[in-house]
Amino acid sequence: METYILTTAGADLVYDVRGPLPTADGRPPLVLIGHPMDATGFAALAARFPDRTVVTYDPRGLGRSTRKDGRVEYTPEMLADDVHAVVEALGAGPVEMFASSGGAVAALALVARHPADVATLVAHEPPLITLTPDGPAAVRARAGVRDAYEARGWGAGMAAFVAMTSWEGEFTEAYFARPAPDPAAFGMPTEDDGSREDPLLSDWSWAVGDHRPDSGAIAAAGTRAVIAVGEESRTVQTGRTSVAAAELLGQRVTVFPSHHAGFIDGEFGYPGKPDEFAERLREVLDAS
Repeated sequence: METYILTTAGADLVYDVRGPLPTADGRPPLVLIGHPMDATGFAALAARFPDRTVVTYDPRGLGRSTRKDGRVEYTPEMLADDVHAVVEALGAGPVEMFASSGGAVAALALVARHPADVATLVAHEPPLITLTPDGPAAVRARAGVRDAYEARGWGAGMAAFVAMTSWEGEFTEAYFARPAPDPAAFGMPTEDDGSREDPLLSDWSWAVGDHRPDSGAIAAAGTRAVIAVGEESRTVQTGRTSVAAAELLGQRVTVFPSHHAGFIDGEFGYPGKPDEFAERLREVLDAS
């Protein structure tokens, strides 16, 4: 694996290339992106593609990548332009791309803004919360996570986030009537360390969840865009947003094994099924 630093006006972006460029088999590189997850979250998935040149990167302000723009918030357009810069630096586009969570939102924006960058995109569980019928209630639930984080710190905020993302079905008054979840019940700290810089729990990334993909621009691009959902996620928020995103693009959602992070191993909490997930990703990519 070779690691590079790409200097742009707004950030120094660190990305990793596993395998040769130009690629050994003539296929484009496989680029794996997420947000707010950095490259470390894709180690298990990348290891299951030893025959491919695989590229991962740390979004600006996360992991090894530093911001120089004096800002803290994230937008899909900002993230998309950063990924575009990495793809240009590779000199091997259009690439194949697997994008997870907020990275899937950024990837959809990338296809709309830079249609020549991606040949095939698998956008896995984009959390586009305003696309679902209960969008206003979802926005209210998200604000509750931020409020818990601001008032009581990381443990309370993460407990609220887990409660929100594991809620099945629409956010009804029954959801909002529940008592605040106890961080200790999730094995999280109850003490507040005073930090308030988590892009997942703060409002710094709200523009990502509020994004509405430009379906016309995506359709006009030369990209084969696939919206994917984990089989265990169908009834929770990111499963429902995936279905809504697929419908927006005029397609049916493509089902993958496991859950929202189904490609990870046991290193990052609740493990997925990385072997089965990688096999399914191969099938979808090879179908193009």
